[in-house]
Amino acid sequence: MVKRVLATIASALFAVPALAASPVSLTPYLMPDQAEEIALARSAGPAALSRDATILVLTAEGYKKAVEGRNGFTCLVERGWMAPFDGPDFMNTSLRGPVCYNAAATRSHLPYVFNRTRLLLAGRTKDEMREEIKKQVARKELPTPETGAMSYMLSKQQNLGSNGHWHPHIMFHLPRTEMANWGANGEGSPVFSDPTQATEPEPETTFFVVVESWSDGTP
Repeated sequence: MVKRVLATIASALFAVPALAASPVSLTPYLMPDQAEEIALARSAGPAALSRDATILVLTAEGYKKAVEGRNGFTCLVERGWMAPFDGPDFMNTSLRGPVCYNAAATRSHLPYVFNRTRLLLAGRTKDEMREEIKKQVARKELPTPETGAMSYMLSKQQNLGSNGHWHPHIMFHLPRTEMANWGANGEGSPVFSDPTQATEPEPETTFFVVVESWSDGTP
């Protein structure tokens, strides 16, 4: 069932022109130099993993595979529509979030990226996107995060909108859970979580753990 859902989402994304009756322009979000976007995507993770990862780049028709990987990781640069719907950076045109997903997150979290991109290109408003995702979750059309799903955001060049460069961090993607179960956001806790996730429609809770160095090894 999950494999069929993932295949459906991927097919829909890469066939966006057939779906987009009133497409939204991605021009403000595009990077004109594909090589630069590939390098930025790779900078999300340590070179030991990102050099052999699959790399996706954003085009006017959605995300496309630019590099075929061989280690199960997938790296890309997220844009503003992946920010929380109720947060300050949803659709922020300056947001550039390089991220590298491990194999489990590639299978079970990356479909969320594809799905939001597809809905955006199909002309959905924010409210319409959120309501459609809620319906998809109710119909069990979106996967829940697999055990071990995690990702790296270690790029020194990251721009997370209102949070700027923030800090190098890794993320753990879990099925919906209480933040307190992980001690997130507690005084002295190294585990963070964005409270606006509570109103996100996808069946996931993400925890952030800050690390000491960027992907190039600098503190």
